[in-house]
Formats: sequence, structure tokens, C-alpha cells
Amino acid sequence: MACTTILVGKDASYDGSTIIARNEDSANGEFCPKQFIVVKPEDQPRTYRAVISHVQIDLPDNPMQYTSVPNADLKEGVWGEAGVNEANVAMSATETLTTNERVLGADPFVELVPAKGKEGEDGYEPEVAGGIGEEDFLTIVLPYVKTAREGVERLGALLEEYGTYEMNGVAFSDVNEIWWMETVGGHHWIAKRVPDSAYVTMPNQLGIDEFDLDDALGEQAEHMCSADLGEFISRNHLDLSVEAVSPFNPRDAFGSHSDSDHVYNTPRAWWMQRFLNPYDEVWDGQDADHRPENNDIPWARQPERRVTIEDIKYVLSGHYQGTPYDPYGKLGDEHTRHMYRPIGINRQSQLAVLQLRPYRPQAYRAIQWMAYGSNPFNTLVPFYANVNVTPAYLADTTTRVTSENFYWENRIIAALCDGAFADTANAVERYQEKTGAMGHRMVAATDEQASRLGFDGAQFDADNADGDVEPMDPDAIVSAVRNGEVREVLAAANQTMADQLKEETDKLLDSVLYTRSMAMKNGFHMSDF
Repeated sequence: MACTTILVGKDASYDGSTIIARNEDSANGEFCPKQFIVVKPEDQPRTYRAVISHVQIDLPDNPMQYTSVPNADLKEGVWGEAGVNEANVAMSATETLTTNERVLGADPFVELVPAKGKEGEDGYEPEVAGGIGEEDFLTIVLPYVKTAREGVERLGALLEEYGTYEMNGVAFSDVNEIWWMETVGGHHWIAKRVPDSAYVTMPNQLGIDEFDLDDALGEQAEHMCSADLGEFISRNHLDLSVEAVSPFNPRDAFGSHSDSDHVYNTPRAWWMQRFLNPYDEVWDGQDADHRPENNDIPWARQPERRVTIEDIKYVLSGHYQGTPYDPYGKLGDEHTRHMYRPIGINRQSQLAVLQLRPYRPQAYRAIQWMAYGSNPFNTLVPFYANVNVTPAYLADTTTRVTSENFYWENRIIAALCDGAFADTANAVERYQEKTGAMGHRMVAATDEQASRLGFDGAQFDADNADGDVEPMDPDAIVSAVRNGEVREVLAAANQTMADQLKEETDKLLDSVLYTRSMAMKNGFHMSDF
């Protein structure tokens, strides 16, 4: 899958939250309808079998409830993608990554080998299952982990046992920290804690550019990895540093620097960082510090100002605005406007922004912001994650095109707007601003309502500006989150948000349909008689 990720540490975000966000983009030439649902413990499988690789895994008996964004059509599996569980741990899985021949020669992918012949006949060879992948990760990990670090540990153990058939990047967060994990070949992996004061940009490339192996193989304060990674690197001559230097550079060792990266991947990191750090560097022209095709664009950096939800939506909708590379722009020419793969692309499936707020009690601190369809033309709105059910407008996506669910309505709007970007841009921007403001108001009002149930919703003060208003051990968090009275309030707020969203999305569809209809080529401008 082709996706784009941004991670924002708690000291880099506008409100002290940890925030992980990712576009899920479908494969070239296809769309993938998505749902936003709650998976209850009784609905979680105890034996899991992957559709793509046929791997079968026995799962623990004590899953937690969690949100998920699965495919509406399960013919290729669940593909849960993004969610928050009852321990207020968030997971985004996955960002498809690139690698190189040296890594795959040393540790090949674990791919499904189909059976040969028929059972009972001479020469029959039984099927050999493949490893785990994006289809599986959220379902087999998120219900069983109570911290972000535990998420890395569980997925790492599964990768070492079952292997994988693809390179992937996975984000885990809790209210205290964010971890980014990258698979390396079939069985190896690395993970790094995102600095609290930094954001991370990930555009389908193996991204970590500094890694402390000593820490990863020792205390694991900021880094983790598969147990034999040091030996794996040495045995296969993967360290490309000219001199013995520390920290180790995984991007050089495990990643790719192909010509296609410079069209498909690096320009996206360049544009996101150009927006979030416009004055730290020269971004344009021949003397730029970093150009769109550079291989050394940093994995993490401190923003020039705190990053908002709106900033995240903007960069994950990006199509190189303000540059000669914008396919909707007037700068450059027809060549430059189609040089690089945009972030906001036609085959976006969904965007999930997972926000964990330390200044709210455990029962309602987790927010899952959702958007469906092509990001330049959609909107991002908040929903409380710890509820028993999600609104039908987002949950009941069908494989049939209809304006009665959020996914397909956004698809229709984008198809209408794309060919008339200038004529419809104002209507889309007004819609995005209005629904975004509605979302922030809904959250503020619902927080206040929940606080009146006896929960302390006080904002940070000088004594707890860097802390948690309701610190708890993981088991206590689960207990607090399962408060039925609060869940009813949150579910009602989510439904109100969905109802208002449907009303505004219908209005936008009416507007852009009228605009596009008036521009049809068979129009005639004399009065009809």
C-alpha cells in the first residue's frame, strides 16, 4: 500500500498530545471502501487466519476492545489500519517501505508457497503459509498491548516467529510516548522512540536515519530491535559507513535510494517539512538545503511552531501547493506539475489521526479523527474512541456506491471537484473549515458534559504542565475507560457529529454537482422556447 505518515511528539503538538496520523492509499488502479468500527472482545477471533498469506496464529484469550478501520469488502482480509484500544494505546499499521537487494538476500520475505499437485497423488507438495503483513498487524497486536512499548515488543516477537512478506512501518503511541517500528527483511526489525519535541515524516521509504544499536541491544531506553540485529548487520556487511561512526544509519543499510524514490517518495517528505519548517532552511532553488529528490531529508525534526490537527490534515492533503509541482496550480508547466507523486492523491482510502490527550481523564482522552477518500476534497472530523458503537454513516460503508455513507459521498465529491479545482475550491475550503470547527466544538462540549459526571476535566496548570491529569497503571486505565455512563455520553456525541457531518457533506455535494453541471459541454446559453 502507498501511504504517508506523520508522527507528532507531545512537546511538538499544539496541546501536549501524542499524535500519530497516516493516509491509507489503495493500490494503483483501484479503490478500497473503508469502515470505522468498534471490535468488542467477544468478536475478536481466538484463532486468526490471514487471507493473503494463509498464516494461522493462536491469539490470547483476553483481548481488549478497540477501534478499527477495516475494508468493507473482506475478500483480501481485514486491513484494520488504525485504532485505539481500552488501555488508550493507539496503533497505525502500516506504512509500506522500500528496501534493497542486500537485505532481501540476507533475510528473504516469507511468502505463501501454493500447493503443487493434488493431495494423495505422486509429487504432491503441501502449501507453505507466508508471514504476517498489513492485512493482519492491527488485529493481532492492538487488542493485547497496554503501552506503546508493549506494542513494539508484541509485533517484534510475531515478526521473529512468523516473518513477513513485505517491508512495513508501524506507529504505536500512548499518552507518554510514540514508537516507530520498521521491518527489515523477512524477520528483523528496528524501532525508535519519537523525540517528544519532534515530528516525523514518512513517505513510503525506510526512514530512520540514526539508530543507537548499543541502546537497542542493551537498556532499550529509546531504541529496540530484533535480538540478533548486530550480528545480522555484521555478517551481511550491511553497515555502509565509511568510518566507524555512531549512531548507525539504518536508511543507508536497509533502505533504498532508487530513481523511483525521487519521484514517488522523497518529494513528499520535502514538502511536509517545507511547510512545517519554512524558515529553518532554504527549500527552493538550486541553492536549497534540501531539494525534493534529496536522500538525506531528516526523519525527525523540531517544528518552528507547535503542530495542530489542521496542520496534519493540510500536509496529508498536500499536492505541492505553492510550488511548480502542484497539479492544480499555475506555477511551472505541464511537465513540472506532474513530476512528483502528491500526498493527497485520488486513491486515498482513509486518513486516521489518533490523538491521546494528557489533560483529560482516561475515560475520554482518546480521539480518533477520521476522513475518507481523496484528502484535498474531504474533511477531518473527531470521534471519541472509547465507545461501544460508531455512527452508521462511517461504519456501514458498502461496496455499492451511494451518497448515504461518508466514504462514497466523499468519493463522488472528489470526482466532481478534481476537473474543476478552481471553480469548486472555495466551496470545499468552507466545508472543511466549518466541519473542522464543528468538531472542535463537539469535543469541547462533550468534555464538559463528561466532567459533570464527576470526572476532573481541568486543563493543565503550572504544576502539571508536562504531566498527566489522571496517571494510572494500564489495568486501571482499562477499568476507567469501561465506564458505561461516560461511554453513552461519548457515543451520543459521536452520533451528533456524524449527523451534522452528513448534513454539511450533502450541502457540499449539492453545491459542486450544480457547479459541474453548469459547465457541461452540451449547455446552451439562449433561452429555451
